[in-house]
Amino acid sequence: MRALLIFYLTQHFLFSDEKAYLIYGAYTALIYIAPVIGGVLADRYLGPGKAVTFGAILLVLGHCGMAIEGPVSVREGAEVIQNPFFLQVFYLSLALIVTGVGFLKANISTIVGSLYEQQDPRRDSGFTIFYMGINLGSFFAALLCGWLGQTYGWGYGFGLAGIGMLFGLLVFIKGKPLLEGRADSPCPARLKEKIFAGMSRETLIYLSGVIGVFVVWLLIQNQALVGQILMGTEALVLLFLLVYAFTQCEPVDRDRMLVCTTLIVFSVLFWSLFEQAGFSLNIFADRSIHRNVLGIEIPASMFQSLNAFFIFTLAPLFSILWTWLARRGWEPSSPTKFGLGILQVGFGFLVLVFGSEFSDGSGRIGVIWLVLIYFLHTTGELCLSPVGLSMVTKLSLKRIVGMMMGVWFLAFAAANYISGQIAIMTGGSGNARLAADQQSMTTHVLAVYENVGWLAVGVAVVLFLITPLLKKRMHGVH
Repeated sequence: MRALLIFYLTQHFLFSDEKAYLIYGAYTALIYIAPVIGGVLADRYLGPGKAVTFGAILLVLGHCGMAIEGPVSVREGAEVIQNPFFLQVFYLSLALIVTGVGFLKANISTIVGSLYEQQDPRRDSGFTIFYMGINLGSFFAALLCGWLGQTYGWGYGFGLAGIGMLFGLLVFIKGKPLLEGRADSPCPARLKEKIFAGMSRETLIYLSGVIGVFVVWLLIQNQALVGQILMGTEALVLLFLLVYAFTQCEPVDRDRMLVCTTLIVFSVLFWSLFEQAGFSLNIFADRSIHRNVLGIEIPASMFQSLNAFFIFTLAPLFSILWTWLARRGWEPSSPTKFGLGILQVGFGFLVLVFGSEFSDGSGRIGVIWLVLIYFLHTTGELCLSPVGLSMVTKLSLKRIVGMMMGVWFLAFAAANYISGQIAIMTGGSGNARLAADQQSMTTHVLAVYENVGWLAVGVAVVLFLITPLLKKRMHGVH
């Protein structure tokens, strides 16, 4: 979806860059709000196994709906003529995907955490391997779906994604016995209780998921409302966590909860910059990068595979590195790894700005600099993301670990909303003067990238300085 969606919006439906960024930002923000609800439902009722299965079914339907593209929109003067029926099919498909991810994303990570004891030194490495597996599929998806979508038609790219999701669902169902009950419901008897109109609690949960699809369908068409809901939700969740930590937790557990919450807040900056990959970096690759390699013009969407490629090639090395350092007592703490991640995402943007000094006569930048920014962002991701997943499961109380995993993804929601605002700052077709002059547009985008790059470096330094205090409050959890 990250490979194709922004191009689908700007090239098929002919949305302006600014409007496309708003839709993409609302979609990705909702993607990460939904797991908070899905995590709570799995913790209290469904169990992660049933939640993942139901979420995957919705995802299959959503991706198949995306394959129904309809006629290409046309521009008549300043007005864009879009087919309203197929536009609503598109929004409904996004809603199915959002709701499906809500049930799946947090809970699949919770299942991985349940495979290890809290102090098991293999835990971070296990999450890194899990992360590598996800990105192995993502690599081939970005290449194949991106190439099919931009070369033969959007329906082919999205349709292949639906087939891949169906295959993933079948693999999960087939392999579920290997989890040895760790993904089962915490209260099977309560699921079977008749609650309303002869329907069991489990049936009502699934029905609420279907109703949720239509709620999201409406929200995704009102991007400003999504932003308001997101900010309100963030404030309420943070308030709840503080109240819970000080009223329901013993001192040690309270300190760990506060450290977990602090690192989640720091992660918002990392993801707001990292997620430019699907926003402005995707458009930048299309318009400002020299993409001709050995005489072949590479579709811009295919560069989204770089992140996944670096993940599954480097993840085993990081997994081995963390384990090797842990055996010798040298492994960096979670706060230090977070700082390293933020530092590298900042360096990535600064490297791209540096590379612009070597642009060709047309103002296009060499593709090697785009590769380097994805490389640095990926090494930063490997320091922060799988470690963050592991950190949440280690520092959270067991009775609310699913909800805390949802809060971790809620930080992604805030980050994606902020990322959309950063993307809008880069300009594009919303700024006629910049759009008319490719060189000016590239210069403007790079100025924004330079500013956010130095901001990330500064925040990383601050995190390094407070790391000793955070480590003390973790009370032995590494």
